[in-house]
Amino acid sequence: MRPTWAEISLTALQDNFRTIADYVEPEATVCAVVKADAYGHGAVECSCALQQIGCMWFGVSSADEGILLRNNGIRGRILLMAGFWRGEEQAVIQNNLTPAVWDWSHIELLEDAARKLHPTGTRPPVVPVHLKIDTGMSRLGLAVAEIGAFTDMIKSAEHVFLEAVFTHLASAEIYDSPDVEGQLERFDEAIAAIAEHGLTPSYYHAANSAAIAARQNARRNLVRPGISLYGYYLPFTSVVSGTPNSSLELPVSPVLTWKTRIQAIRDVPAHQPISYNGSYVTQAPARIAVLPVGYADGLRRQLSSRGRVIVRDDYAAIVGNITMDMTMIDITGIPGVEVGDEVILIGGNERRSISAWEHASLASTIPYEILCGISSRVTRRYVK
Repeated sequence: MRPTWAEISLTALQDNFRTIADYVEPEATVCAVVKADAYGHGAVECSCALQQIGCMWFGVSSADEGILLRNNGIRGRILLMAGFWRGEEQAVIQNNLTPAVWDWSHIELLEDAARKLHPTGTRPPVVPVHLKIDTGMSRLGLAVAEIGAFTDMIKSAEHVFLEAVFTHLASAEIYDSPDVEGQLERFDEAIAAIAEHGLTPSYYHAANSAAIAARQNARRNLVRPGISLYGYYLPFTSVVSGTPNSSLELPVSPVLTWKTRIQAIRDVPAHQPISYNGSYVTQAPARIAVLPVGYADGLRRQLSSRGRVIVRDDYAAIVGNITMDMTMIDITGIPGVEVGDEVILIGGNERRSISAWEHASLASTIPYEILCGISSRVTRRYVK
């Protein structure tokens, strides 16, 4: 088979979960965010590994992601953080998924589906929902001013009950941002308004990975770590100084290592163009290795003639344009390199390492996009 693969350390994933859980418990329960195929790590395998060590809440984006987990043995609660689409309401109930809601139509659809799923004379299920409040992200959620009318609808529903209220913070990694404080103040206003209308949800949640680590006032009784489960953070910075502060990060480890093997080796003369458009030209005789990995696998083209890999515990530069299926590296000066040698694209050891952050910096993006962008044709191998 094509020798380009990602190794997923389930041990590292479980250790990261324990680190986060130890930090927030007993005050808060951890909802492991496994949306987007667990940020490219494999939602089913990662969720099963987390379930083995006691995780009972899982956060996904959509109903299809939630149903996939149900069909593969996940018994815990599955939160649809981006709600559901019209037409999915019966599947949401049948698979015991917990949807986010913010519009009256969500309640109406769930009510109707609950009745249709059970014939006359039987008791339809009671569906728990999590009300999303827009406190400043301006994406999804109910405005604070609309809480009164919405809570009246919830109270009149026969088969839907309000289990939780939550929001999403726009810039929690800016640890002294007044915008986040404003969001949390509006969230508290929403909670107070809901209580005034006679509803007492069991859960309140606002904290993502950054807020868990840096904002104690955002950690309510449920937290939603995402990128930190997989060993990364966005930089914690100050709105005043702009200075990064890595001391706020919890001690988590990257879960994914991305590898390939050398497919071919060529000795080329000086002044030889490499790859499409001859964008790189050798200045001296060079030894060039070809790797069976390219941008169709998720190796970003912005790394062309800028990125590097690890071969025989040494760095080798990427030279020329990364192509759809292949990438060239310069192994001149690295002794003993042979066809079939293992090459590390992301990962390493104490002496040599390349992180998703390095790829992200060269591609002017964030580690989330690098990890999620490793395509499905890259086989995932799960190791302990």
